[in-house]
Amino acid sequence: MASKGNVKTIQSLRGMKDVVNDDSKLFTYFVENASAIAKRYGFSYMETPILEETALFKRSVGESSDIVNKEMYNFTDKGENEVCLRPEGTAGVVRHFVEKKLDRAGGTFRWYYHGPMFRYERPQKGRLRQFHQFGCEVFGQASVYEDANVIMMIKDILDYFEIDFTLEINSLGDHTCMPQYREKLINHLNSFKDELCPDCQKRIETNPIRVLDCKVEKCNELTKDAPMITDNLSEQCNEEFNKLKEILEYNDVPYVVNKTMVRGLDYYSKTAFEFISNEIGAQSTIAAGGRYDRLVEFLGGRETPGFGFACGIERLLELIKVKETQKEEIVYIGALDESCLNAVLKTANAKRKTTKTFIEYTPRGFGKHFKLAEKAEASIVALIGEKELAEGTIYVKNIETREEATIKIEDF
Repeated sequence: MASKGNVKTIQSLRGMKDVVNDDSKLFTYFVENASAIAKRYGFSYMETPILEETALFKRSVGESSDIVNKEMYNFTDKGENEVCLRPEGTAGVVRHFVEKKLDRAGGTFRWYYHGPMFRYERPQKGRLRQFHQFGCEVFGQASVYEDANVIMMIKDILDYFEIDFTLEINSLGDHTCMPQYREKLINHLNSFKDELCPDCQKRIETNPIRVLDCKVEKCNELTKDAPMITDNLSEQCNEEFNKLKEILEYNDVPYVVNKTMVRGLDYYSKTAFEFISNEIGAQSTIAAGGRYDRLVEFLGGRETPGFGFACGIERLLELIKVKETQKEEIVYIGALDESCLNAVLKTANAKRKTTKTFIEYTPRGFGKHFKLAEKAEASIVALIGEKELAEGTIYVKNIETREEATIKIEDF
């Protein structure tokens, strides 16, 4: 909190950022176009509450995850309820799915969402304590073709924004092959348990596969010869993973298999994937997700196949440059005389049906109007004076091309 004189000024909290001006334009540009692509793939928009019961994330994300152990904003509310600000989007969507008994309805459900998430971690470039995610969830589709379908949708989104990426995929197996693999992995890790970092020593007991994804260099070195799940898959899981690779290759989607990529949440099984960028430093994952066929069951519903992903919007905005061909047209309309204000307002309201339009209520001269139009980043200036009002015309000038004309107001 800074001070000015005797009055203390209040500043935003660390890791919390206002989204305004150029940032808000870029934010809106991403959300609108990513949403349009998701809709073309059959997804419809949904929004879940920012505040949820803490138990929701403990049961879904997993108590062994860093999110639950270290990062959640959780507290007891005035009704003595244990609640938290949502740290991710999938759990809330699944909660809705079960609460509305959609697990009993049959059929396929596809939703996309975007909104703020909260994690208490060290702020850095592209990662804030209040950040925004765009994500999609699918329920009722067990086919590996749906896995590929969602991955191709993400590729379409990244291609639209001209973001370079590498797609990494892996299979985490399922409840038929994971128990045997888990036992094999634990035996291997216990042989050098004391040399692992404290977090990984705990993970051996709670979720040993997470040890393979540790960011501590010494742990990476110790586990380089560890058994991998992709070498211990059941026949069905192996067939599905091979089928996924075949579909991606058939559709010209380049990928690499990363056997140590396990994702940071406990609910994933079978397909897991990450889209990686090397342009924003160490935190290089820009979109990630996978299959979670038992999560609905974990949250009290009937076993229902699920698949989804999320991407950090702030991270992607670091990479996006708005295409010149997509530049938004902005019109500035002003009055040269007081008597023209009614006509100016009526013209502006008509123009707003198709175009972003600013209106200046104070009558001014040409020079002042042009300065205000430039400040508003308008590309078109339109002015009405007494002469134009009498003739039913409007003066129009394109700021970029410098072309100008006086035209009939109905043609504007």
